[in-house]
Amino acid sequence: MATPLTVLDLVPISSGSTAPQALRNSIDLAKRAEALGYTRFWFAEHHLNPGIAGTSPAVLLALTAAETSTIRLGSGAVQMGHRTAVATVEEFGLLDALHPGRFDLGLGRSGGKPREPKVPVSASVGSRAGNGSHGLLIPPKFDPRPLLQSPRFALQRALLQLPGAQSQDYTDQINDILALLAGVYRDADGLAARVVPGEGADLQIWILGSSAGESAEVAGTRGLRFASNYHVAPASVLEATDAYRAAFRPSTELDEPHVAVSADVVVADDEATARELATGYGLWVRSIRTAEGAIPFPAPAEARAHTWTAAERELVADRVDTQFVGSAAQVADKLERLRDATGADELIITTITHDHRDRVRSYELLAEEWSRRAW
Repeated sequence: MATPLTVLDLVPISSGSTAPQALRNSIDLAKRAEALGYTRFWFAEHHLNPGIAGTSPAVLLALTAAETSTIRLGSGAVQMGHRTAVATVEEFGLLDALHPGRFDLGLGRSGGKPREPKVPVSASVGSRAGNGSHGLLIPPKFDPRPLLQSPRFALQRALLQLPGAQSQDYTDQINDILALLAGVYRDADGLAARVVPGEGADLQIWILGSSAGESAEVAGTRGLRFASNYHVAPASVLEATDAYRAAFRPSTELDEPHVAVSADVVVADDEATARELATGYGLWVRSIRTAEGAIPFPAPAEARAHTWTAAERELVADRVDTQFVGSAAQVADKLERLRDATGADELIITTITHDHRDRVRSYELLAEEWSRRAW
C-alpha cells in the first residue's frame, strides 16, 4: 500500500494576480487533488502576508467542502496563540455538522518561546543531524530570534490579540479542546461547559510541530497524531519525530504513534523545467524571514532580477537546499528518503509556483509516479 499523500495549501497569491483568484485556484486544486487520489487537503493559517490569502482555515474548509465529496479536509494548522479552545471547537463543530466525518483539526502553537522538551530525545538524533539518515539532508538550524524580535512580528501579535490578552498555555488549550469535544469539560469549580455543535464532532485531531518541544510532547502524551514540518524547519525534523514517539502513550484515538512529515515540492516533466518553476522560492522565503511578510510569489524573471547578498543567501539556505525539485521520479526518490528517515506514516506535500497550471501539473505528475510505486 502506498504511503498516503496530503496536500498542504497556503492559498498563495502570485505576482500580478489577486486574492480572489488565489482562492479560486485553491478550491480548484482541492477538486483536482480529490480526483488524483490525495488523502487529505489541508489549509494553513497565515496573517498579514501580502502574498498569502489563507487567513481562515475554517472558512476555506467550508467553501472547499461544498465543492468536494470524498477527500478529507483540514487545518494545517489553526494557530492557537491568538485563539480560544471554545472558538476552535465551535468552528469545526459547525463544519462537522454539515459534512460529518470529513475534517482534520490540526492545531499549532504560535507566538512566544517554544518550551523545551521534558522527554529526552534519542541520542541517535545527534548522530543523524548534519549527515542525515537514509540520505536525507539535515541542514544547520535556522535562528528565529531576529525574526521574532522584529517590530513587524510585534505588530502582528498586537493586531491578532485583544489588548491585554494573554495566550493560554498550549497544553492546557489542547486539553480543553479534547474535553469540549468529548463533552466532559469542567472548570476549577466543577461547572460544565457544552459546545453545540462541536461536542461529539467526528474529527481527527492532529498536532503540528517543528521541534522536540511542547507540541511533540503533548501530541505524544495525549496519544494524538503528529505532523512535523520538514518544509519549515528541516533541521529539527528528526528531533521532533523522535520526541513525539518517546512521549507517546496509547489513547482511545491511537494504539501507536502516527506521524506525517511535510516537504516543499516542485515537479515538472524534467529537472530543468522544475528548477525554472522553483526560481521564485528563495526570494519568497527571504520575504518571510526578513519579517516583511510573504510577498506575492514572483515569476522566474522577477526572481532572477533580485541581487542577492551573501547574508540573504545564508538566510534562506536551509529552505532552498531542502526543497524537492525535479522530475516526478527524482522527487519521489527524495520523498521516499524523507519517509524512511523519519518513519513517516504519511507525507504532506506543499507546492507553490507562479502559474496555477504548473502547480496543478506538479501534483498530477507526483500522484502518477507515486501510484506506480505503491507498496
